[in-house]
Amino acid sequence: MVHSAALDTAALAQAVQPLEMTQQEIFEHVFDDPLLAWSFVVNIALAGLTILFIVYLGRNLTDPRAKLIAVSVMLISVVSISSYSGLTSGLTISFLEMPAGHARGGEEVLTMWGRYLTWTFSTPFILIALGMIAGSNLTKILTSVAFTIAMCVTGLAAAFTTSSLIMRWWWFAISSIFFLVIVYIILVEWAADAEKAGTSDLFNTLKILTVVGWFGYPILWALGVEGFALLDVAITSWGYSILDIITKYIVTVLIMMWLAKEPSEVTAGADYGTSLPGFAPADD
Repeated sequence: MVHSAALDTAALAQAVQPLEMTQQEIFEHVFDDPLLAWSFVVNIALAGLTILFIVYLGRNLTDPRAKLIAVSVMLISVVSISSYSGLTSGLTISFLEMPAGHARGGEEVLTMWGRYLTWTFSTPFILIALGMIAGSNLTKILTSVAFTIAMCVTGLAAAFTTSSLIMRWWWFAISSIFFLVIVYIILVEWAADAEKAGTSDLFNTLKILTVVGWFGYPILWALGVEGFALLDVAITSWGYSILDIITKYIVTVLIMMWLAKEPSEVTAGADYGTSLPGFAPADD
């Protein structure tokens, strides 16, 4: 009887220990769930196609300001293809035990923390492109970039916090406040700038796709396994992937189709961005 009780205790202790999986085991776990795996693979393919599309449409660009916007949107997909490769390989995925009070408290939950790296490094390039199209000044653009990095880092903190459910939601609240600052800049400050710059037709479309799409991320976080756990991991992952497709690749395509014509509202002349006054660099 004592021996049996000891075995039961040992089995229970083993069951509640954190699930430590190797990178290979996580990789195999991802591909054991085709729905989850395809949410990563599809984005890798789309990011690659978007890069090729940018190169093709941007091959004849001559204005340095137009080129800068094209490079900015290209870097969105460069970051995405790298980050989604990390998710697919299991490099940027972990199992974390949810805190007490969580819907899955005490359970090991697959956390796709690599997505926060994607957003941290890609959303600044989205905002740089949008800010330049709106004709905004450097101060507003840098402010938006700083707040989007803060938003993504605090979102990552929310995902990683397992000590307290309250602290998870506290990080989420801070991240959401930073997000609302960015929304204000896009909808108010840049909308007014775009009206003055004469780019409001395109910018209004881009701001709707961006802002509406970005509101989907905190909603998915709250409904997904990291929040109230109403959606499973694969559905949550597809939700994020679809939002990425809208706010990154579709937005990029719209920008490049407009930019390829080098409209006068966006061009700035050969000396734009030069480091020496009156010096125009050789065409690259």
